[in-house]
Amino acid sequence: MPALPSWITDPLWDQFRALLPERVDQHPLGCHRPRIGDRIVFDKLLQVLVFGCGYQRVADHTCSERTLRRRRDEWIAAGVADQLHRLAVAACDRLIGLELDRLAVDGCITKAPRGGEVAGPSPVDRGKGGSKRSLVVEGHGIPLGVVPAAANRRDDGLLAVTLDTLDAVGPLPERPTVHLDAGYDYQPCYQELARRGLAG
Repeated sequence: MPALPSWITDPLWDQFRALLPERVDQHPLGCHRPRIGDRIVFDKLLQVLVFGCGYQRVADHTCSERTLRRRRDEWIAAGVADQLHRLAVAACDRLIGLELDRLAVDGCITKAPRGGEVAGPSPVDRGKGGSKRSLVVEGHGIPLGVVPAAANRRDDGLLAVTLDTLDAVGPLPERPTVHLDAGYDYQPCYQELARRGLAG
């Protein structure tokens, strides 16, 4: 079952394919198994994003879970994800119009029972494994940037790196307002906002 209809995925694939770097086969003998097509991997990764399921759920005879993870990491290392993020934000701005004079930053904790690169003990789940996502959104709630961290990291300590993700958005309006909750009510947060020309 396709994650999205072809009239959406085909144009997406055309734009995504243009971002992929040219691949040179470096195998000395050129006799290894044929590489799984990028379009197959792209469709599987779309399923993961749309359905919110794990890689093992969408893996089948056409593409394994390991291939999905390897290709995802390969594309991230090549800078494709960053380019795609910039294009998506620019498209949202053209179609909907981003409200960049009002921003909001907050963190949310999720479970991470199997650990992970940034997982840590969760302060809200009896010290079990968890991770935190520090997110910045524009006035309508459209996500502009996210930073993963361990669940036991404080929100105020992630403010600077979360605001750094706004570099991909481009220039902000004159002195935009950043809405924050009490977890950011500390002097270093006010100083960080003032340094960036933001109102808290």
